[in-house]
Amino acid sequence: MDDSLIPFIALATAFTLLIISLCLFGVRRFNLRRALGTVDASICMAGNSWQMGVCRYQDNELEWFRLMSLSVIPKHKFTRSSLELLGRRQPTEDELVRVQPGVVVVELQYEGKKFMLAMNFDAYAGLSSWLEAGPVIGVGTWR
Repeated sequence: MDDSLIPFIALATAFTLLIISLCLFGVRRFNLRRALGTVDASICMAGNSWQMGVCRYQDNELEWFRLMSLSVIPKHKFTRSSLELLGRRQPTEDELVRVQPGVVVVELQYEGKKFMLAMNFDAYAGLSSWLEAGPVIGVGTWR
């Protein structure tokens, strides 16, 4: 093999891997978004930075997936009965550059730990309805 072909083969391989990775990102994103009960939502856990992702409602869990990942396993899972809605607010000036435009910041608590989701108002309405329509926790008690 000619030595002048080695850089070409390396570049062609790198380009092919890049195209395959982008296709896998697209397929994963498409599969997440086509399921019912999915919304775009950024998350901020314990004062850390905002991360973009997708939330998916299950029967008894809220799952959050990172946007820039190939994993089909959710990064965070929140059990419905342990999730408490604390309120919503508009993003602060500092948060406006870190979240999508036109979102509300939803403050939640899960097993004593507070975190925030940034989502559009329609998604917030769906989240609050999903939480309020939770199942019965025990005999004679309602969530």
